[in-house]
Amino acid sequence: MYIYNVTVNIEESIHQEWLTWIKAHIPQVLGTGKFEKATLTKVLVEEDMGGVTYSIQYKSYSREALDAYYREDAEKLRSDGMKKFADKMLAFRTELQIIDEYTVNFK
Repeated sequence: MYIYNVTVNIEESIHQEWLTWIKAHIPQVLGTGKFEKATLTKVLVEEDMGGVTYSIQYKSYSREALDAYYREDAEKLRSDGMKKFADKMLAFRTELQIIDEYTVNFK
């Protein structure tokens, strides 16, 4: 299983507008059928550059599904945000491979 992680730093001046937009954008990414779920998190570190930082983690079904997302959907979905917020946000993407998952079982 793979996680496609998008970390975004947003200028304070557009923070609320971006947050509203991303909450509509995430279902569009999930609508591609390449991911089983997404988690939106706020990064709790104060950045030297200012702004507010978020991480969106999309859990893919497989490596093949993630590659298909890159081929078929990523460019259009990325450009939507860039057109709207251009120089007011900075985004970078990472891929994570899940090796094991653990849970606590209280009995």
